[in-house]
Amino acid sequence: MRWDEEIDATGLLCPLPVLKARKRLKSMAPGAVLRLVATDPAAVVDVPHFCAESGHELIAAQTEAEPQVYLIRRRSTA
Repeated sequence: MRWDEEIDATGLLCPLPVLKARKRLKSMAPGAVLRLVATDPAAVVDVPHFCAESGHELIAAQTEAEPQVYLIRRRSTA
């Protein structure tokens, strides 16, 4: 799948991967896709929760191996 922007959050611990994703998504166009790469064990819970709470769409999550990779589509409204 194609993505528009990427964050490498490897080595960062909770809550930094989600905080970096939130900040980047705010600057992205509605419908754009962010690829988030993380190694934080808490990200498997934090990223889906963040997406559900903020209205962004978690379109893919590869969490079986490190690094974890998430594809997040920015919500269509601000």
